[in-house]
Amino acid sequence: MQIKGPAQKVTIYIGESDKWGHKPLHTAILQKLKDEDCGGATVFRALTGFGAHSRIRSASLVALSSDLPLIIEWIDNPRRIQRVLPQIQTMVSEGLITLEAIEVVAYGHRALRQVPGSVPVQDVMSREVQSVNVTKPLLNVVDLLLDKVYKALPVVDDAQRVVGIVTEGDIHKKIELLSLSAQHELTSDEMAAELHRLRRIDQTVAQIMTHDPITVTGDMPIAQAIELMLKYGIKRLPVVDEAQKLQGIISRVDVLRAFSQPPVDQPVRPSPPPGVHNQVRDIMVMNVPTVLTDAPLVEIVELMVTSLQRRVVVIDQAQHVVGIITDGDLIRQATATERSDVIQALTHQLPVKKADSFHLRQRTAAEIMTTPVMTVTLDTSLRDALRLLVEHSIKRLPVVDDQGQLAGLVGRGGILQAIGRTAGLGLST
Repeated sequence: MQIKGPAQKVTIYIGESDKWGHKPLHTAILQKLKDEDCGGATVFRALTGFGAHSRIRSASLVALSSDLPLIIEWIDNPRRIQRVLPQIQTMVSEGLITLEAIEVVAYGHRALRQVPGSVPVQDVMSREVQSVNVTKPLLNVVDLLLDKVYKALPVVDDAQRVVGIVTEGDIHKKIELLSLSAQHELTSDEMAAELHRLRRIDQTVAQIMTHDPITVTGDMPIAQAIELMLKYGIKRLPVVDEAQKLQGIISRVDVLRAFSQPPVDQPVRPSPPPGVHNQVRDIMVMNVPTVLTDAPLVEIVELMVTSLQRRVVVIDQAQHVVGIITDGDLIRQATATERSDVIQALTHQLPVKKADSFHLRQRTAAEIMTTPVMTVTLDTSLRDALRLLVEHSIKRLPVVDDQGQLAGLVGRGGILQAIGRTAGLGLST
């Protein structure tokens, strides 16, 4: 889980002897945070202290005391804390919980070295994967996916065999099918009503999941897993054993992160053979939707719904990159009045109706774009571009030429295809 920028820190003060059921309370809290895929938490054991009862607890008074104060620090994004914190509060009957705003300047996982295509999936996959039972109520699953806590959830039966997978896209497909059956474009109120219906507790995940998903085994070469992702246009593959029981999950980001790191000893590699893509210029997309800083929001929305890239690059009169706008930026930056029109246009990939576009013309690209923008040059190696994408948790980078003018766009998907074509050779720097 990547966190960067504005975040919150929850601090929980409890006693070492506090229990939750038959477990130590601090262990139960950590397990709950892990199950909810939270950003990270640490337990500290205090030397001494006292609480509401004014009873001093100290290791110096009683050797190896089993009731010393404990402090749990949990750092995460505000939306996830808002969702999970009420559950933690019910677990802490005696203690203190504080909440404060913080700024995360860096957060990352241990870097993986470069791997050849023959390395098995189990060496790259994520072993800690959240799954849901096929009987799980949609009340919980829809909220987890729409809150961006998980990108996808493998669905298992009582024997932990994978029987499906559910994504945010499955939810949107369900809504779009309803729109087609109604033979009209759903209004924002109708979409909200449908989401509320999907959250009804008497419905289960089985009603919207993708049945019999493509899976891989842990001993499959990573090159074959890449081939499956590219062939079927999917980003995640559940990893199963011989009995189809869930063992982990491998995602496009897992693969790219593995390939993004140089070998530990930086050996000298021979020049790549002809046809092997090596630089950003070899794979970048050149047909990039662009707007000037004064472009109205309605123009940006219409470009977005017709672009496969799902982002618009903002340039100045000299073609220099000054900002970038993604579909997520549109939704986050839109006002309450604008948001329903924006979401409806993006969901159905239809232009905004003229009757609804008046207020969208009042705002410009300069007001909603992300700036400054990280860019790469035509000569940037694929490895360096990939490292930037992975380390900064972004999907695409504008490419600029020697004059700093926009030349194209490079993203995770294009680099994955290049890796797929050269799997087993690695990427040259």
